[in-house]
Amino acid sequence: MQFSFPWPMSQGEWLAWTSAVVTATLGLLLFLAPGIGFRLLRLQPHPDKPEAIAEGRSRFAGFYLGLGLCAVLLAQPLLYMALGFSWLFTAFGRMLGMMSDGANTPYNWAALMLDLLLAALPLAFAFGFLP
Repeated sequence: MQFSFPWPMSQGEWLAWTSAVVTATLGLLLFLAPGIGFRLLRLQPHPDKPEAIAEGRSRFAGFYLGLGLCAVLLAQPLLYMALGFSWLFTAFGRMLGMMSDGANTPYNWAALMLDLLLAALPLAFAFGFLP
């Protein structure tokens, strides 16, 4: 089996690929520097609980890095769809938090817009709205 890097060929695929690269980059940051990643996400682990940093490296980084890299390296429409729906559920969870947990802050509004953008780019490509 010959492996070659699937370079994006259309504008829609470039946009979906960009969402995957941002996702993988966030995963890599959380994997290699979880303290910086937590500060970026405005999370603060409890000093007496080192397990929180391990969760950041494993669960957060693992999903972001795994899904982002799979979408970049394999460039399949169904992977872009999975990436888009993952970000869409992230946005939905953020909206629920904003409505029910009192987290209606400017940071969360900006993060919600980013989540929706990162969801829209691969979904638009996967469903054929972008060539």
